[in-house]
Order: sequence, then C-alpha cells, then structure tokens
Amino acid sequence: MRILVTNDDGIHADGLGAMERIARSLSDDVWVIAPETDQSGVAHSLTLSEPLRLREISLRHFAVRGTPTDCVIMGVRRILADNPPDLVLSGVNRGLNVADDVTYSGTVAGAMEGILLGVRSIALSQGYNHAVDRNLVRYATAETLAPVLITRLLATDIPSSTLLNINFPDCDASDVLGVKITCQGKRDQNLLQVDARIDGRGFNYYWLTYRGRTMDAAEGSDLAALRAGYVSVTPLQLDQRVIKLLHNRPNRMPVSIDEMPLRIKINTTNRRQNGRRPARTHFGKRVKFSPQVYRSLLCWHFKLLACNFHDRAPSNAR
Repeated sequence: MRILVTNDDGIHADGLGAMERIARSLSDDVWVIAPETDQSGVAHSLTLSEPLRLREISLRHFAVRGTPTDCVIMGVRRILADNPPDLVLSGVNRGLNVADDVTYSGTVAGAMEGILLGVRSIALSQGYNHAVDRNLVRYATAETLAPVLITRLLATDIPSSTLLNINFPDCDASDVLGVKITCQGKRDQNLLQVDARIDGRGFNYYWLTYRGRTMDAAEGSDLAALRAGYVSVTPLQLDQRVIKLLHNRPNRMPVSIDEMPLRIKINTTNRRQNGRRPARTHFGKRVKFSPQVYRSLLCWHFKLLACNFHDRAPSNAR
C-alpha cells in the first residue's frame, strides 16, 4: 500500500514525524509531501497567484511552498503520477480539529483533496491543553492508537466520497476509554475575539483569539466524546448540498430557470410619457431599474432579437 503523508503545521513539525511513523507501521511505501512553512487555518485553499516551489528534503521527503491542498495535488498529479497513492494521511495536527474547526483546518483540507482526487483519506489531530503547557502535546497517544484504528477503518465499507476525521484526547493512550463514531459538533462563536494591539511604530494590528471557556457539547458529537476521554472518528462528506431542503423545498423555491416566474418587459423605443420614461415591469410590479441594470437588460434583449432574426433569415441572405 502506497501512502502519501502531509500536514498543515509544516515539513519540520513534530506531528509530521509522528504521522510518518504511523504510516510506516502500515506500509513500507511512504512518501512525505508537506508545506514548507506553517499553513494552519488555510482551509481548502489553492495557490494560484504564484508558482509552486518543490524542494526535495531527502529520499521520499518533499517540501512545497504552498498549502496542504497544493501538497496533495503535487503528490498525486506530479511526484507520484505514475503510481498514485492508495491512502492519504494528513496530520498529526497540533491541536484538535473538531466542530466548526474542520472548515478552517488545513489538516482536514489535505484529506479533502485526497478524496477529490479519488484516494481514500484520513485526517488525524492530537488534543492538548495550551493553557497548562503549550509544549506538552501527547503525540505518543496518536502513535500508539492510530495504527490499529486505521487498519480497522480501512477494512470497513466506507463510501469513496467520505473522509474520516480522527481526533485523539489530551491524555495518555492508557487512559483513553475507547473509540466513538461521532457527528460534527458546534462551537460557540461568541468565544472568538479580536485582540487589538499597537506596534512599535504606533500602528494598529490584530490577533484572532479564542477565550478559554468550556463549551456545551451535544450528545454524540466529537466535542462530547473527546471531553469524556474517547477517540472521536467523524465521517465527513464534501457534498455540501442541503438534501432535505432540496427534497422538501417550499413552493416558492424554483429548482430551474424554467420554473422561475421572471417576467421583464423592456421598452426598447425609449419613449417618454408625460415627460417621464415608463417604468419597467419586474414580477408584475412597477419598479425602477438602475441605468447599469437597464443597459445590461437592453443589451441582452437586442442579442435575442439578433439571434431570432438570424434564425429566420432566408439562406441566401446569410
């Protein structure tokens, strides 16, 4: 089994070393392709405005000046293009990626890109308490428990469009109570703060911070499982459609252009009545369009007239 390892903390992060050791316990064919610098919080972003720089660190170890998504693309479509990986492992992240964090996480995004490219993918994160000791991250917990857990998960029938987001609690492996399949929780966004400061030259700058307060956790969520001392495994899908709304849509919600009751009457003669230009009609109501909107609609109107004339013109006139 060929495994591609990436992360968002950077090529020199301690968690990447832990992730590589986990991968090597599963296979001898392991390739490490990670960002040159810390890319925490970049989510599922691509580098489009500048070139990607690829640097070979050592045998099967590469650094990309880009995001975790860039790393996975470079791995699957460039470095391993002749023999793509069978599994993408993203992590081990320094800190949890749960609840709303998954929308910001570069670690989860690395697994997302793997899924988009047709490769089974798993994101792994290790919890720690930065208020107690920022340097105490128990990567050994993930290293001890992840190999067996990943092996069992790969043996299950998981849809190809689903990635797995695994989070390990902040405790020793011997103190973990078990594994729970969880749903994505919900953070209290009121904890998010903007910390305003002034630099040495008198200019304002800002940091985004979270207040350290315990949040309520819904039963069955990733937050609740980790708080109770369990490993959380959350299946995530990239399809972000609201299926319930699509199948039970209100009568006023159209699902296609043909169903939209849009009726616009345009006065192409631009005549004035009593010194005023006549108002246009939109959804049966008299409204006033701005000059920009009116010009745009008028342009499309003449294009449609030109198309109709072209279709009806005799062949010898074309």
